[in-house]
Amino acid sequence: MRLGRIPWINCYPIYRAIDRGIVTAPCEMITATAAELNDLLAAGELDVSVVSAVEYARDAAAYQLLPELAVSCDGPVHSVALFSRRPLEELDGATILRSASSRTSILLLELLCRHRWGIQPRFATVRAEPPDLAALEGMPHDAVLVIGDAALQLQASGRYPVVYDLGAEWHAWTGLPFVFAVWAARREAPLAGVREIHRTLLESRAWGLRHLDELAEESAAETGIDPAMCRAYLGDLDYALGERHLAGLTEFFGRLVRDGAVPDGALSFITAA
Repeated sequence: MRLGRIPWINCYPIYRAIDRGIVTAPCEMITATAAELNDLLAAGELDVSVVSAVEYARDAAAYQLLPELAVSCDGPVHSVALFSRRPLEELDGATILRSASSRTSILLLELLCRHRWGIQPRFATVRAEPPDLAALEGMPHDAVLVIGDAALQLQASGRYPVVYDLGAEWHAWTGLPFVFAVWAARREAPLAGVREIHRTLLESRAWGLRHLDELAEESAAETGIDPAMCRAYLGDLDYALGERHLAGLTEFFGRLVRDGAVPDGALSFITAA
């Protein structure tokens, strides 16, 4: 069995107990960016992986969700933000940079621009994942979508005068949590193996949530971000997939379906053992 993971600190509470050998994972671990994991799972080179929520929506027939696991927020997410040199009302027709690091964040930004903010910017693609923060100064733009650790670092730098947190913007728009990532298994993956991985991830998450202070210190050492900011960030994230999370996920998918961005399809979960 092959399990995908993202190296960013937002997944430390899920994977760190496995990394430390506190919880034994019955699988091979594959580390890659969010976009790479999406492609690896789609190609059948992974059996289970954390993936962008949109990756599941694009081909729900190929996957089943692992219950109770997600990376979500019910308000600010801190690590998915539009960094702008101008206020929103001045971004109509402006250039917004974005990378392919998170397909979910890209589509969320498009929904917000189209239906909440009422602007039509010009989008340009940054090839680096995540974008090289130093290189941004040499690329003409009015705003940039940045996610993950790089977003936390850019926020701490104060380089952009206006920052729009996409988790907070979604919550203000809908009143619902936003699910950025889910754990999905390919339907042909051995069910017994998927269930064992699921149990392992839940056990590792339980350890991680009990040790957030320790993980925040480790995150700060890894990223150079203030430990208090790391602790607040990890504490604001939600790693569950309960009723309100599912309502937010369903609302997001429904809006994408209406815009023709993803096919219509129902959520499907692995069965209990």
